[in-house]
Amino acid sequence: MSNTSSNDQHHNGVYAEVDARGLSCPMPLLKAKLALNSCQCGQVVRVLATDAGSVRDFHAFANLSAHSLVHFEEHEGHFEYQLQKGEQESADKP
Repeated sequence: MSNTSSNDQHHNGVYAEVDARGLSCPMPLLKAKLALNSCQCGQVVRVLATDAGSVRDFHAFANLSAHSLVHFEEHEGHFEYQLQKGEQESADKP
């Protein structure tokens, strides 16, 4: 699988997929953030990663950003994340 994105919704509402298997921290999260930038609010990016540090990174990112980690699963040999794009931070913050 390669880094792909599509204008069509994939299975389970996934809009874009990022294959970051074999990449070390911080690359899986950086590639996910790039994919999220191309999505609209509510769309989901699916990320596959093998770096164990990505577990901490993706959970922290979801807690600190407007995006939600809607699915996390550890498979044999890799991790799967699904991030749903949240609303952009706007002028509603003081």
